[in-house]
Formats: sequence, structure tokens, C-alpha cells
Amino acid sequence: MILLGLFVLATVLLLGQVHRASTTVTGSPPTSVPASTTPTTAPGSAPTTTAAPHAATTTTAPKAKPSNVPVLVANASGKPGAAASVTTALQVAGWNVQAPINATANVSTSSVYYVAGQKTAATAVAATLHLPPSAVLPYTTAAPVSTIGTAEILVVVAPDLATGLSPTTTAGN
Repeated sequence: MILLGLFVLATVLLLGQVHRASTTVTGSPPTSVPASTTPTTAPGSAPTTTAAPHAATTTTAPKAKPSNVPVLVANASGKPGAAASVTTALQVAGWNVQAPINATANVSTSSVYYVAGQKTAATAVAATLHLPPSAVLPYTTAAPVSTIGTAEILVVVAPDLATGLSPTTTAGN
């Protein structure tokens, strides 16, 4: 009976060590609670062991690198050169920008649209332009452009973003 209890205790300790080692994720520190055991014995019974629960391991997604995400800027402000100025500002910040275009309609509020999987990058673009997180939206065909081509992020420049920008001589607005 005592041998059975020692076997159970040794097995739990061994499995706790194996399990803890297998939950480590490369590149991020694991968050875990060390395993502990508490042997208990009731009168006239064999000892039993209870293992503490393990905490979940957490990881953090890598930050999007600006140069890896193609960004298109469209002028929907009515101010000539606004998209070119924003394109230049994004390029200086390290973003992979495409030639600016004109939107199919003017809008009152700037937005940053993203295709599936690019919300983090779009939020970073919005932060670069000092736009609030509420300006970041999933791309739909309702965006005021005819196409985004190979771009994965679309910045639609409205008067709120165009105000204070210096005009450029770059083709496209």
C-alpha cells in the first residue's frame, strides 16, 4: 500500500516536470505556476496526492514591421496634394507606400481600412498619423476608392487629416 502511494507521488511529480517543460513557447517567457503536491492520508487508507493546476502560457504577437505592409493613400479631402503629403509622411516613418490616388468621393472623417489579418498594422498606421483607434476599419467595397490593388491598408484622407499638411508636387492627390 505504501509502495503504491510512493509510486503515485513519483508519477505526479515526474509528469508535472514533463508537462511544465512542454508548455514553454520559443521566443517568449512562459507564465506558469509551479506544480506542488500535497500528500493526504485518511485513517485506514492509502496516501493520495493532489497536484496544483497549471496556469496558461501566454504569448505576444510580433509587432508589424512597417516596411512589410503595402499602404495606399487616397485623397478624399478636396485639398490638392493631401494624399501625396500623407504618403510622404508614411514613407518617412518606414511604411511601404504605393503611389497616392484620388478617392471616388470626398468624406468628412479620415479612416484607415485593412484587409484580413492586417488590423495590427492598420492600427499602427493610424497611430503614425495621430488618428484615433476608432478610425481603423475592416476594408469593404464601400470605401471611397475603385480598387486597392495589392495594398493591404488603405488610408482615406479627409479634411481632418489634410488640415495643416504642406502640399507636395508629387503626382496624385
